[in-house]
Amino acid sequence: MGRPLRIAFIGCGARGWTYAQLMMHHPDRFQLVAAADPVPERVERIRKLSANTDFAQFGGADELLRAGKLADVVVIATQDNDHYLPCRRAIELGYDVLLEKPIGTRVEQVIDIERLARTTGRRVMVCFVLRFAAFYRKLREIITSGELGEIASIQASEGVMPWHQAHSFVRGHWAVSARSSPMILSKCCHDMDILHWLVGRPCRNVASFGLNRFFRSENAPPGVPARCTDGCPIGDQCPYNAIRYTTDQRNPWLGMVYDRAAHATTDEILDWLRKSPWGRCVYRCDNDVVDHQVLAMEFEGGITATFTMTAFENGRHIEVYGTRGVLKGGETYRKHFGSHIVVIPHEGQPKRYTVQAQDGGYELHGGGDAGLIDALYDEMTKPAGEPLEAGIDSTAHSHILAFAAEEARITRRTVDLASFMKEKAPPPTIENPR
Repeated sequence: MGRPLRIAFIGCGARGWTYAQLMMHHPDRFQLVAAADPVPERVERIRKLSANTDFAQFGGADELLRAGKLADVVVIATQDNDHYLPCRRAIELGYDVLLEKPIGTRVEQVIDIERLARTTGRRVMVCFVLRFAAFYRKLREIITSGELGEIASIQASEGVMPWHQAHSFVRGHWAVSARSSPMILSKCCHDMDILHWLVGRPCRNVASFGLNRFFRSENAPPGVPARCTDGCPIGDQCPYNAIRYTTDQRNPWLGMVYDRAAHATTDEILDWLRKSPWGRCVYRCDNDVVDHQVLAMEFEGGITATFTMTAFENGRHIEVYGTRGVLKGGETYRKHFGSHIVVIPHEGQPKRYTVQAQDGGYELHGGGDAGLIDALYDEMTKPAGEPLEAGIDSTAHSHILAFAAEEARITRRTVDLASFMKEKAPPPTIENPR
């Protein structure tokens, strides 16, 4: 192993902070040298973590990028709408990039970043952390071993969880598609990537249906106010009551959006809720992203897959149907069978597999955050031109699939991905590729 990779951060919120903490478990691999965020306290938190006396602090992406190339790798962990331009500029400056998903909020941006990385030779790795989770790595190992025979079809689902839906996609940063991205991209591009990764072939066609059915003003119970802090008559019975940020197990969600959450008093939190989007009644918000959506996909070679996203379930589940057996995996199967994965051969006895998630990072990522950072040094020091795990060349397709699915949902027609990509592809913009 050579010298540690020098790391700069653009965006120091929940995701940036998670990656920074995990990197500091490997001081022989990573040195944190700079960070940028409009909230100074977040930058200072990473500076303290780094123990680097020469750590450079900036108020935003533009300021950091104007300072020239300060590091080997820049981690971009800003809000969705602020991924594309900083990533493009970082590549032009000669940075390798660890980019939080999504790559961009328009399909043209995704195609442009993939093209720019390819023509400049810069390494761009997308934070598809589920590829690094023990559960999905075991799934892929079973599939590629041939134990299931040839794969015919896959059924997958993601239950976002009602409180998570309300926190992030009704009240929160990803509630309005125009300010972030459609739900199938902002939340489910992980799942699109996993399907593409497991199948090992590109998707050809997709159809989709879905809408926001529940979190709407017409579903508001009589007499409920605009904010949960305004004396809601059904607050004690409402599962989405924002006062619960102060009273029960949902309080950890508060720290993702309120920087002072760990040290704030109940009165301070209530005062914050009276002013912030997270204090609003879930039936009185401006949200427009779906609360449920289904996809039907046809992959190259005739493999089919379905995917369901719903706000009203918790956890990911998957079933893989092969010519020699069936695989069932996820929390539901763990509860019923006592194992995370069950393989049921068409002839013979079932096999059960239990996986152990790595410690560290966001719990619902199944150890994928820690797995990503564990792999990052080796990935970013691979010889030039060697494919990266979760590199831009393999992950752009899942984004295009998500955008095509949203097009299919809106237009209520089946979308051919090749035609869709050709229609959306931007003109070449790099005049002097390296």
